[in-house]
Amino acid sequence: MSGHNKWSTIKHKKSKLDAKRGKLFTKLIREITTAARLGGGDPEANPRLRAAIQAARAANMPQENITKAIQRGTGELPGVAYEEVVYEGYGPGGVAVMLQVLTDNRNRTTAEIRHLFSKFGGNLGESGCVAYLFKKQGYILVPKSAGSEDAVMEVALEAGAEDFFADDPEFYEIYTAPEDLHRVKASLEAKGFAVEEAKIDMVPTTQVRLEDKKAEQMVRLMEAFEDHDDVQNVWANFDIDAKYLEAS
Repeated sequence: MSGHNKWSTIKHKKSKLDAKRGKLFTKLIREITTAARLGGGDPEANPRLRAAIQAARAANMPQENITKAIQRGTGELPGVAYEEVVYEGYGPGGVAVMLQVLTDNRNRTTAEIRHLFSKFGGNLGESGCVAYLFKKQGYILVPKSAGSEDAVMEVALEAGAEDFFADDPEFYEIYTAPEDLHRVKASLEAKGFAVEEAKIDMVPTTQVRLEDKKAEQMVRLMEAFEDHDDVQNVWANFDIDAKYLEAS
């Protein structure tokens, strides 16, 4: 099974626990602030901000928090200016890893990311060392309770989706071109199908098969990155048995 697909759904389920302890809110606020700083405070004219606000609402973030995060990004309120950094490297067995990070101290974050790579059998690489192994795509999760596979698939494909998967026991996974993400999402919702998550993702074009110790190390590395406050997203091209992921 695809490690990326399985990890994406497991990460989504775990995000509900992150929300309870505030960690998810911290990451979402950073993303909203950065999106507003880079593209302005109007979500209709700023797709990145629109997506960040939708993610925050899906996590039940209070509107006041969202508004203040936007105002910090536009300079209406004082706040920290986060730098966006992409790190690339290799996990156990040569797995390609990419991280999107928002940090207020690049030197500190770089040292911490390098340490985590080393701790779990990997190493931090140079810029561009693995980016070519990933493709930017829209990614949509629809609960299977929303409707039948045929019905959801038909709407998604007619709206321009590129791929549709029903392997996960709880969700349909839909992939689109980045520019088609919001159109496909809107089409699904217009037909009454609830959308659990919609975001731009980096999808691996190749897979590296891992077993036993290296598979376990890879899962621990992914969890360590996900748990880091500065890491907004982490992507990797591992392919491992579901038992290693579910044991996490």
